[in-house]
Parts: sequence; structure tokens; C-alpha cells
Amino acid sequence: MHEALLIDLDGVLRSWAGQRTGVIERRHGLPPGSLTAVAFAPERLLPAVTGRVTDADWRAGVAEELTRRHGAGGADAVREWSAPVGEADADVLQLVRAQRRVRTVALLSNATDRLRSDLRALSLDEEFDVVFSSAELGVAKPERAVFTLACAALGLAPEQCLFVDDSAEHVAAAAQVGLEAHHFRSAAELSAFLARCG
Repeated sequence: MHEALLIDLDGVLRSWAGQRTGVIERRHGLPPGSLTAVAFAPERLLPAVTGRVTDADWRAGVAEELTRRHGAGGADAVREWSAPVGEADADVLQLVRAQRRVRTVALLSNATDRLRSDLRALSLDEEFDVVFSSAELGVAKPERAVFTLACAALGLAPEQCLFVDDSAEHVAAAAQVGLEAHHFRSAAELSAFLARCG
């Protein structure tokens, strides 16, 4: 019996389907793809999701770099891009609630220090037994340490834990540590995985 489920947020429980980054870029005179290219460049993102810089400083750095590369419009684009908090997937949330009746459910997310305020805004802050944020742990997926730290904090061996993520790389890393891992593609597939795991 698996004693805990560790589940990712973005791409699993939170969707950004309504996010119109291309529209924002056009509105502010930025080249297509420039905002996400700058924001999610590993050398810029990793310090933010491992707690070395704040979310506010990360976003300010993105605005500054966009302005340097493309002129005016960067700061306004980042401000507009930063406002939404995404949407919770109702089907996945239903599965999370059902899982909490049979095992500990922990959120394990690569996130900035904005995670907890986003969870409150999404009304998800009471949906988990534990929240593990990479910004608080100081290490991010797919580093193996993030999984061992989370399992240890739960007082469980990796083999006692399930893990769900939309990143194949993160799923592979979790499996190497010993967690029973599932690559998320749909709520229906997740439901089948959870049923198989008991």
C-alpha cells in the first residue's frame, strides 16, 4: 500500500489554458515567443524556483531583459502576463479529494515564493495535507534530492509514495529514486493509475 501521493501543480492540477502570452506580446510590441523565452531561460528561472531570488525579483528581471532586448513594452507585458493565476482542473481536483480519504496527499511543485498565494487565489490552499515548494526546499525537480527530501519529511520511504507529474523527465527521476511514478496526460489516465495502485 502506498501511504502518500505527491502531485505536481502546473500541467496537472493547474491549467494555463486561458493564458494568452502571444496576445500579450503583440499588444506590447514584443516578438512572438520572447516573453516565455526570457522568463523560462534556465539561468533565470532556476534561481527563482529554488528560492535564491524572489518571485518579484524574477519578474522584474524578466521585464528588464525584455526592455533591454526589445525596447519599451517589456514591463507592461510582464505585469499583464503575471496577473492571472491559472485555473484548477476540476476532474483532477476530484481525484485529489478522493485520494485524501485513503492516503496523505502532498503537492510537490517547482515554484517561486508566490506558490502559496496562488494556491489561496485558486482556493486550493486547503486541498493538500502538505505543500512542498521547490523555493522552500532549495532544490527543484528533476534533482533527486527533491524527492528524497519530500519523502523524508513525510516519514516515508520513496517506495511508499506515488508521484504524478506532466514532465517525463521529472517522472523518470522520481522512478529512479524509488517512487511509483505516473506521467500525467489526462484525468482519466490518472484515475486508472490510482485505481491500479490501490
